[in-house]
Amino acid sequence: MLQATWPEILASPDETYEEGLRFFRGKGLMNETIKRLAADLEAAGIDYTVIGAIALNRHGFRRFTEDIDILLSPAGLEKFHEKCVGRGYRPAFEGARRKFRATNANVPLEIVVSGEYPGDGKPKDVQFPQPQDAFILIDGVKTLPLETLIELKIASGLTGAGRLKDLADVQELIRIKRLPASFADQLSPYVRDKFKELQLDVAPTFEDSEAV
Repeated sequence: MLQATWPEILASPDETYEEGLRFFRGKGLMNETIKRLAADLEAAGIDYTVIGAIALNRHGFRRFTEDIDILLSPAGLEKFHEKCVGRGYRPAFEGARRKFRATNANVPLEIVVSGEYPGDGKPKDVQFPQPQDAFILIDGVKTLPLETLIELKIASGLTGAGRLKDLADVQELIRIKRLPASFADQLSPYVRDKFKELQLDVAPTFEDSEAV
């Protein structure tokens, strides 16, 4: 029996639920696609970092997602077009430059380019870093470090219309990781005050000694 494609899974509430359970256990079609993508990018010599909801999950925030977001450099994006498009990945629509589908299962993939700014896209003290400079390995997949993920999420929530969910994501990370107010010292000054405000709302009694 052929494996269901991603749209087929999402079309069925029961299949979506089961896939969600597999996803949170590190299995399932989404995780298979992430691992295959990481291997393909490594084989093509393309620096990458997983961002977005996938990164949230890898840092312990269990949230189902329907697509994969990755960070590439401008040169990495061009190399992706040269070496990967037509070899396991296809444009999501004609002329698409950053939205793709993994051919085998039709899982959506969106690429963000380093040097751009989160939220409203306007210049600010927080921007998407070079992927080779901002990653940690989690289960063999290069993932945005926690402090960088939080910086980008707060900057997005502060400036992007309709992006308050990014601030809620940070609050959930604070709760799950029991991050103390002193964690702000690891962040850009641009987002420190907002982090402390979010931390106080989530965990007013946290002490530095309770951090994990």
